[in-house]
This record gives sequence, C-alpha cells and structure tokens, in this order.
Amino acid sequence: LAPEYALFHEGLILYTYLHLAPEPALTKALLEKKVIGIAYETVQFDNGFLPLLAPMSEVAGRMATQVGAQMLTKIEGGMGLLMGGTAGVQAAHVVILGAGTVGLSAAKVAMGMGARVTILDSNLFRLRIQTLASNAFNIAAATKDADLLVGSVLIPGALTPKLVTEAMVKTMKPGSAIVDVAIDQGGCIEPTAKHGATYHDKPTFKYPVNGGEVVCYSVGNMPGAVARTSTFTLTNATMPYMVDLANKGWKKACQDDKALARGINT
Repeated sequence: LAPEYALFHEGLILYTYLHLAPEPALTKALLEKKVIGIAYETVQFDNGFLPLLAPMSEVAGRMATQVGAQMLTKIEGGMGLLMGGTAGVQAAHVVILGAGTVGLSAAKVAMGMGARVTILDSNLFRLRIQTLASNAFNIAAATKDADLLVGSVLIPGALTPKLVTEAMVKTMKPGSAIVDVAIDQGGCIEPTAKHGATYHDKPTFKYPVNGGEVVCYSVGNMPGAVARTSTFTLTNATMPYMVDLANKGWKKACQDDKALARGINT
C-alpha cells in the first residue's frame, strides 16, 4: 500500500469526506485494511437530503460565483467583464448546471451581483428563475452563450456524468470562465475532468478555444479557502453523528439511524 495509507488498520473508523468513486486506489486500501469508512457525502435522509454534504455545498456554490467573477477580470485572463454590468451595459450571463444546493447557492450570489442567470436541471420541479430542462441540446446552447459556466451536478456516491463535452467548450467565447464544483466526484465538464483537480496555490488553468482561451477552475476542496466559515458550519452538522459513534460504537449508531447507515462505504 502507498505510504499515505500506513495508518489504516482493521477496526479504524474513518468518518470524513471520502469521495471514493474517482479513487479506486483509496477504495482498495480501505477494503484491504478493513477500515470502517463512513462518508459524510453519502449520509442521507429518506427524502434524499444529504445533511453532511449540504453545508460544504452551500459554501462551494457561493464561492463558485465569487471566484468566477474574479476569473472574468482581465488580470485573471478573462474577457474583462463586470458580473453585474452597468447602466446601459449588459450583465454577465452565468449558466449553472444543476439546481441542487451548490447550484442554487451559486445562483443566489450571481443574482445578488446583478448577473443574468440560467439554471439547467433534469428535475423540472427544482427549476426557478430563467431555466432550461437539462438535455444535450440545451446544455450545448447555454454553454455557447455563457460568460461563466458553473458545474454543480451530483449523483451521490457515483462518478459525475460529463455533461459538457470538449466540443461544447470549444464554442465558448474567449475570456469566458468555467468553475467545475463537481471535480471532487470526477467533474461534469470534460476539459476540467481530463485535467483533474487543481489546488488553491494554482487554482486555474487555460483551455484553448477558437481565437483565445477559457479560464478553468477545478479546485477539489473549494471550502478550504474559507476554512474558518467551513469548519464551523461542518462541525455543526457532523457533531451529533460523531457523538453517537463515540457513545454507541459504529454498529449500534448505524442500526439506530438509517441516514448514518447510508454513510457506510467500506
């Protein structure tokens, strides 16, 4: 096993974000060492709500618009666009894939900044504001017109589908921006998925399009940039389950709470 897995041992309870779908080596190590892996991101209520993922999704969604607005500035390689425009000058068009916690949080901040916002989702009951059903035709058209494209698609516990192809990205305007929040589950935008996760010390890379480049951001742990806020909101959500695990042991705690039981990955 790799050195980073040296502390794994049978009976260890690892209660954290695991995101195993794009990490086969980590999954194999957890299984071989018989670690009890309880993943925050798959703890799930009967109604589908993900209580331990939602706080970080809210942070990441709000950050997606903030960092996207910065990426559109000329100094960051963008086209030099102010998110909210000005009197007589059109605002930026923000296209958001997915109307879950990340997507709606991104939309709220974008609307607050005065941007034009379009959300695409396969669940028509989630759609508000200016919306489109999520299909290949609508995604391609919206991508082409986007100044800022935010990928916030989630299939709990699984690899994210690549909804935006490289061919679609090639149609974007030079100096536009992409933020792929879904990168921790493999990414939903093909160029960022192929590039892989970036890090806070070098968060962006350029992807060539006709006549220029698109600025891409694919940091795998976006909330780490606002660690104080993230720590408090995540602890508020995870602590009650942590207390149960400590007091009852993992088997009894999971028998008593179906939501926590769904968090068992290994």
